[in-house]
Order: sequence, then structure tokens, then C-alpha cells
Amino acid sequence: MAKPGDALLFSVIRRDHRPWALLLNAAVTTTGGLLLPAALADAVDMALSGTFVLVTIVWLLALAAVEIIGDAIGVVLAASTTSRATAFLRRKLSRRLLTLGHPSPFAAGDAVSRVTGDCGNAGGIAVTMITLVVTAVSSAGAVVALALLDWRLAAVFVLSVPLAGLLIRTHMRMTADDVLTYQEVSGEVSARLLDSVSGLRTIASAGIADREADRVLEPLPRLAAAGAGMWRTQARMMWRAGLLLPAVEVAVLTAAGFGVMQGRLSTGDVLAALGYAALGMGIVGQMTQLTVLERTRASATRIAEVLDTPVPKRPVAKASNGVIELRNVSVEGALHDVNLMIPAGMFVAVVGSSGAGKSTLAAVLGGLSAVDSGEVRGHDAVGYAFERPALLGTTIGRSIGYGTDADEVQVRDAAVAAQVHNVLIRLPQGYETPVADAPLSGGEAQRIGLARAIVRDPDVLVLDDATASLDTVTEAEVDKALTTALPDRTRIVVTHRPATAARADFVVWMENGRIRGTGSHGALWHNEHYRAVFTGGE
Repeated sequence: MAKPGDALLFSVIRRDHRPWALLLNAAVTTTGGLLLPAALADAVDMALSGTFVLVTIVWLLALAAVEIIGDAIGVVLAASTTSRATAFLRRKLSRRLLTLGHPSPFAAGDAVSRVTGDCGNAGGIAVTMITLVVTAVSSAGAVVALALLDWRLAAVFVLSVPLAGLLIRTHMRMTADDVLTYQEVSGEVSARLLDSVSGLRTIASAGIADREADRVLEPLPRLAAAGAGMWRTQARMMWRAGLLLPAVEVAVLTAAGFGVMQGRLSTGDVLAALGYAALGMGIVGQMTQLTVLERTRASATRIAEVLDTPVPKRPVAKASNGVIELRNVSVEGALHDVNLMIPAGMFVAVVGSSGAGKSTLAAVLGGLSAVDSGEVRGHDAVGYAFERPALLGTTIGRSIGYGTDADEVQVRDAAVAAQVHNVLIRLPQGYETPVADAPLSGGEAQRIGLARAIVRDPDVLVLDDATASLDTVTEAEVDKALTTALPDRTRIVVTHRPATAARADFVVWMENGRIRGTGSHGALWHNEHYRAVFTGGE
């Protein structure tokens, strides 16, 4: 039965020429393999007759060489084909995950599992399919070769075909569900594990390591059940196949023995018949490849699930004379019918209690977050700095310039504006210090993230609690430097500090996903509920 990922797998096979080269090599090697038993039979008959025919020996050696060389070439082509297909799928899937944006509909650990494990499995589709096709062709060729030796041998062999077909069909049907379940549960475990690794310090400080371990490992019984199901099916098929192959060989050998007694076959022909019987049953011996095929299809289904996920509606960045405007904007679970206009060049503070929708509003204003309804007008040149920035890039300098063509001077100017230059030049290798080796505090990492936003020279700068780890004096210095480095730019700052709100041109006060009020900090301060945002009601 067709699966959602089958079309994706066929597209992977069609896009590259290497599978065709692998198929051609396999065809040559298979042809040599089919001719080899007959050549070996001629050589045996020659030896038993006491004669020496050079052509017979040369032909046998040539066919053996074709198989050996073909197998070596096949290994190289298979590795190259699989690696290129895997890389293609990973690029395609990664782009889609990035396009889906934040928050992603797929958990981080599950997404990593799909990019790594599932793409690796699906990347081997060409090799798996060619292996199965070549084995099937080889089996059919072996039947023809048996018929050329003696039609009775072919008739005896053909009697085993329905049994072999039944084994293959049953194996694929029984394996499919277990394989898909195994892949899905593996992704769930990866997602839980990544969450736990990200929160190791919190888990340790709370003393709940055992409880968290139980949570991460909770899906293991389902994983074990699916794995056991695959192994039971595999074992059942293998012992049945193990009985079928020698039974067929004995039947063919018996028929060949009668042929020798009646003078229809020679001793060498009996040897060839055994070789062709083994080749004919080769498809049954590929039970493991059938399991691999089902795992590949299950992985492709998981990849296709991401690729087929519709991209959320993104705010359309429409320049409106430098004005940023939201009209009846809603984001499910976060914002409700928000209307807001921010004049160009304004310094805006977004405040509110936890869960009020501040970060979502800032993301929508900058075009980072999707909206479920409403219209957004603003700029597409946006710089972001976050409370916990992920420092990407090999070195500190490259982390600041990440995603841009900024040179060393621009990187340093951005670091100066973010008030982090003096910290970086004291590192062992300065700006060339590897990110992994840089002993940075939370505040220093925040300022590096801020420098990364500044270096983009954005029209709109969004700071989502990006200075929360700075003391008040340093934050004021950063604010002053930003005004100098990015004059007349719109700045949107999510903050919990009254001092920051006081410096803003105006404040957007959020409550339960709606705008409770706007205006200067001084004017809003007269409202006791506004004051409670900063004082906790005291």
C-alpha cells in the first residue's frame, strides 16, 4: 500500500545520475553471476574428462573477475549515492523546518531525529531498491538458466515460488506498523531527552533527576514493544526462509540426479543446478533488505509530514513611511485583536506580567511570528536580540557577524555599541576565540547577541528581554550606545524594568494577550494595575 513518503523517495532516486550508474554496474555484475555457474560446470566437466581447454578456464576467471570488480565498484557507488541523497534530504528538510519558523509544530528533539536518523534511512532508498530489483532479476534469470539445463529442474523450482511470495508479502505486512511506531517513538524520546539536557541545571537544583529520568524513559515500553515486534517478524521469516532454501535445493538436486541417471545432465550440470537454485532463492534471502525498505518508507513518511506541513501565514512586511502598524492581529493563545501603530524612529517599551503576550507582540512587530488573522505593516529589515541568545559560528567574531557579510571593523563597531568589546579583547584569542572555549556570563552572552543584531544595521531593532542580565547602569550605557550606533531607528524593547520603560518614548502595556494601555511611563504609572506589573502589587 502506498505511503505519503513514497513520492519523495522516487524523487530522490530520479534527481541523481549515480543510481543509474549503480544499476548499470549491478546489471553487469548480475550477468556475470548468472553465467558463472554454467562456466563452473564446464570447468568441472573438463576436469573430469581429463582434457584442458584454455578458453573454458579464461572464461571462468573472467566471470569471477567481473563479479569481484563489480562488487568493489558497487560498494563505492552505493556509499556515494546514499551520502548525496541523505545530504539532499537533510538540506530540504532543514529549509522546511526553518521556513515553518518559531514556534515550530515539531519538538526540537523530534526535528533533530528526523533530520539525522530519518534522512539517513531514507537516503539509502536507491541502494535498497536496486538491491531488491537486481536480486529479483537474478532469481528470474536463475529460473531461465535452470530451464535451459532441463525444463524439469525449472518446474521443480517454480513450485516453491508461491511459498516464497507468501513469505515476502507476510513479512512486509507484519513489519510496516512496527517500523513506523519505532521511528515515531524514537523521535519522541529524542525530544524529551533534548528538553532534559537543555534544563540540566534546573533539574539538578530541583533535585528531580530521578523523576525527570522516568519522564524521558516513559515511552521505552512502546519502543521495546515495536522493536520486539520487528525482531519476532524477522525471526519468523528467517527460520521459514532457512527451511525453504535447503528444501528447494534438495528438490532440484533430486531432479538433477534423475537427469544424470537418464543421461540428460552431466556432473557439472548438477553443480550448476545447485548454483542456480541458490540464486533463484536469493530474493528470500533478502528479508533483511525488506525490513530496511519498510524502515526507509517509514522514515520518508516522517520527512514528508514536515514537508507537507503548510507554512504559517507570515506578516507581510509593507513599508508604510517607516510606520509599523498592526490591524486586528490575533495569534492563537497569545494575542487577541491587537491594534497598534508605532511611528518611525520611536523607542517603544513593551511591558506586562508573565504570559501577557509581550514576546509574541514583539515578534509580530518584527515579522518573526506568524499571525492567524489581521494585517501587519512594517519593515522587513529587522534585527533581533534575545534573552538567551544561541551563539552560532565557530568564533566569537563570526558569531557576531553570523548571517551577514560584515567585516572585522563592522563586527568590532557592533561589539562596541553593545558594550561588550572590552570583554572580548580580554579573551585568550580575542574575537578569534572559539565560541565553545569562551567563558561568558549570561550578561556577556546577551550583549554578544545584541551586537549580532546591531551589525545587521536594521530599520527595526527588537530586544526581547535582551538586557535582562545587565545591571541598570550597564543597560543605560547600552541604550545610549544604541542611540548613537543606530540613530533614528525604531526600537522595540520587551522589559520588566521601570527604568527602561521610563526611558522609552512610549509604553505598550499588555495584559492577557490584549493591549491594556499605551502612553508614557509617567502617565501610566498613575494606574495601580500598571504599577503592579513592576512591583508585584506591593
